[in-house]
Amino acid sequence: MNQQKPILIYCYDAYCGWCYGFSPVIKKIADEYADKLQFEILSGGMILPEQPMHIGMIAEYVSKAYHRVEEMTGIQFGNDFLWHINHPDMSDWFLNSEKPAIAMCIFKQELPERIFECATDLQYALNYEGRDLTDDEAYRHLLEKYQLNATDFYQKLHSDEFKKEAYDEFAIIKQWEISGFPAVLLQTADGKLRWIASGFMPYEELQSALDKVLLEYEQRN
Repeated sequence: MNQQKPILIYCYDAYCGWCYGFSPVIKKIADEYADKLQFEILSGGMILPEQPMHIGMIAEYVSKAYHRVEEMTGIQFGNDFLWHINHPDMSDWFLNSEKPAIAMCIFKQELPERIFECATDLQYALNYEGRDLTDDEAYRHLLEKYQLNATDFYQKLHSDEFKKEAYDEFAIIKQWEISGFPAVLLQTADGKLRWIASGFMPYEELQSALDKVLLEYEQRN
């Protein structure tokens, strides 16, 4: 990996509604800074219950919070997702960040130039299309879109290798003491991490914060 370029690290979780709203912002940053930065995405492991966690445990909170996300970000939650929020007693959803994090590790290996698109697609599949990300079939339409071999993907999805990669990412997030998502950091060539954003930030604000840190780094080097 070319360490001469700073690395923009996006810390997110597939189940994070604010990350869903942040998707257009981070994708635009990736496009605009493609010649200046390298990019990495780490999954946060936001929901890793010891016992299965039914959607009903957060439905009341989400039923209120999603309006705020829509208002602040302009993103829209789909009716197929909101059905589970509005009818938790009828939903069969049990939430767990593990499988979408493993899937993201696979996408990063197979499609390193499209990682932000993949993360966005995972969140759109959940929050708009209402796909259950703990179900293997929730990913099949993305395999068709990205022309990935289904047999190979599903073998990796259930492999110890990629599960370990996902949990290694969770451990990094914990080590960095990141407790909320989205979060954006910059790792410079000297290995130092600099905070850019914690929580949702509009594009102009994120761009300004990033430019400030990059300018400070360039002036020191």
